[in-house]
Amino acid sequence: MDYINEMILSRLWDLQDLKYRDFSASLMPTVNKELVIGVRSPELRKLSKELAKGKEIDLFLNNLPHKYFEENSLHGMIIEHEKDFDRCIEKLERFLPYVDNWSTCDLVNPKIFRNNTEKLLPYIMKWMTSPHTYTCRFGIKMLMTWYLDENFSTEYPEMVAAVESDDYYLNMMRAWYFATALAKQYDEVLPFIENRRLDVWTHNKAIQKSVESYRISLSQKTYLRSLRVKLDSRQKTR
Repeated sequence: MDYINEMILSRLWDLQDLKYRDFSASLMPTVNKELVIGVRSPELRKLSKELAKGKEIDLFLNNLPHKYFEENSLHGMIIEHEKDFDRCIEKLERFLPYVDNWSTCDLVNPKIFRNNTEKLLPYIMKWMTSPHTYTCRFGIKMLMTWYLDENFSTEYPEMVAAVESDDYYLNMMRAWYFATALAKQYDEVLPFIENRRLDVWTHNKAIQKSVESYRISLSQKTYLRSLRVKLDSRQKTR
């Protein structure tokens, strides 16, 4: 097992970009900078594609927890190449509890999910009830990715609205979900904003993200701005 992990770490260090490391670490305050090697995403994706074909890659995937940020990101990218739905879910469920930042969480999007949305939904519902911030965030991200077009139902924004948390990264994803939902299902989702179904911070952030979107019309943006809620001093700390 050690030789596989040592080989992968060696490859990652060979791809190090120190300036990118500093930039990347600055965007992830939850991650110790000393644990960021500094490898650009295209290089990681290229490496993941190569490694996913290896017969012994499970030795790396089973070696949790990883030490470095790039090991975790590479792990998530390798899972994306899994072509069997059940094995993909198994690998994800083993990995998600170790995800400790928004970047790694958001980069994972297995393409096998596209044709398995019915089978995926129960897992999303389970992930969204997890007390682990990034497992819950991942569930919302998958709901946003695969269930805002032909698979949309108003029960899905209900699920996101029901999530209660003081965590910045989780509420940011909730806001992102509603902003995207407004862009794609405006009439169905607008009542969640009009009726203030979200906490004030997430409500206002969803509106902010919506008015920044080119997919929202000028008239819609004007109306959404009118629905902003004034924050009191306690809410401004979130």
